[in-house]
Amino acid sequence: MKSGKRWLWAFGAFSVLYLVLLIPDSKSNVELRGANTAFRWNEDPTWYKLENKFSSLRNSCEIIQPAIAMSLNQLRTDVNRIDTDTLSHDDAALKVIRRQIFEIAAMISACPDSALPFIQLTSDLRVKIKTASIHWNTEDKAARESIYRILYGSRAAAEEILLQADRDKIPLIVKGSEVESVAPEVVLNGVQMRSGDILVSRGGAPTSALIARGNDYPGNFSHVGLLYVDPETSTPWMIESHIEVGVTISDWDTYMNDKKLRIMVLRVRPDLNVMKNDPMIPHKAAAAAWARANKEHIAYDFAMDFKNPDKLFCSEVASSVYRQLGINLWMGISHISSPGTVQLLQGFGVEFFQTEAPSDLEYDTQLTVVGELRDPQTLYQDHVDNAVVDAILEMADAGWTNDYNVLMLPPMRVVKGYCMILNHFGTHCMVPEGMSATSALRHDNFVAVHSRIKTDVLKKAAVFELEKGYRPPFWRLYEMAVDVSKQELIY
Repeated sequence: MKSGKRWLWAFGAFSVLYLVLLIPDSKSNVELRGANTAFRWNEDPTWYKLENKFSSLRNSCEIIQPAIAMSLNQLRTDVNRIDTDTLSHDDAALKVIRRQIFEIAAMISACPDSALPFIQLTSDLRVKIKTASIHWNTEDKAARESIYRILYGSRAAAEEILLQADRDKIPLIVKGSEVESVAPEVVLNGVQMRSGDILVSRGGAPTSALIARGNDYPGNFSHVGLLYVDPETSTPWMIESHIEVGVTISDWDTYMNDKKLRIMVLRVRPDLNVMKNDPMIPHKAAAAAWARANKEHIAYDFAMDFKNPDKLFCSEVASSVYRQLGINLWMGISHISSPGTVQLLQGFGVEFFQTEAPSDLEYDTQLTVVGELRDPQTLYQDHVDNAVVDAILEMADAGWTNDYNVLMLPPMRVVKGYCMILNHFGTHCMVPEGMSATSALRHDNFVAVHSRIKTDVLKKAAVFELEKGYRPPFWRLYEMAVDVSKQELIY
């Protein structure tokens, strides 16, 4: 009898504890302020027209070569004609150039041996636009959209060409501008880099795609790292902040071995007034970040509060130290205005929706692109992941919520408690420091949903390529992802 009572008491205590652990987290309502709205291309007819043009020219490469050469020469002339001192964001020349880029891309996709001069030309255009936009008000919506349309549009056009080309002929590295610097230097992966350079990259996880796309201006980058070069040994170190461990210092090989689909190297412009007074600011910023990361443990900032330096998400690693030295990065602060995106990110612990998104750093007029590394073998994965996330975000706006199995909340909270003990002694655990058990479950559900949709999209894409003879462009991948999502995400 006594044994039976003990079991009954134990079962009762367990039941009470389980029910207590089932109590959901309190919800916080986020008020979206301002009149910001997510950017929309609204040019679907244009994309399908370009695809039809590409499809009709696929077997006419030799015939269209003269037309390609003539079009490239005209584009080069128009790019060279840009006066960076007087160009305004609403100049008609930008619309002409953007139309030329898309039209030429459709032809070169059918004849990709001309891809290299086109890619270099879009790189030259980027330099011109970045220089001209120094005089624009990047907080102005029209100016911001103009920069995005021309820079993101030219990138997207170039990558559609790369996806149709022989991947053995695709250059791994596209060099950007030669930017003067007196900071300690090192050559990495064929690119001359300097201490204080900012590397924006794209991880291979579904949440990396969400970080890149969950922004009013969807982009291609999800992570920011700051390069520090030891002036005595020329040893390169990367200072980063990871969800799992917070701020870390990694050697170059460790940085590169962490899966990355692309990397862009950005450098502060030497002609900024503050840089003229002290050209060593980038190195000083990197040295400060390196010293702090060596001195103390800095937890990851899930709230994405870039004004609080106590915890740091990846963008803050760079912005916090540069700000102390007089350079405020992210001149055009990132906004997350879509209700579905806000709801999804809030479930992961995000509290601030005007913040520093990695993708938006590409458009900061204070920075110049030094070079970009794109792995041709993973570029397609990048596009598929983007399409799937874009479709999920559309479903979120339509009412889908990233729920989780509530019965798993008690055991996950027990795991979280165990992880907190390990975190206290400096050991990492399956639930990252600063992430709640609820957020961990939502993360796992998002990854599972993304994986299921991606699997079906890849199947549809394979059928498309078999029937059409070419890889589906991004708008087709997105179309497939939306179709699959509507069946998968029943809300």
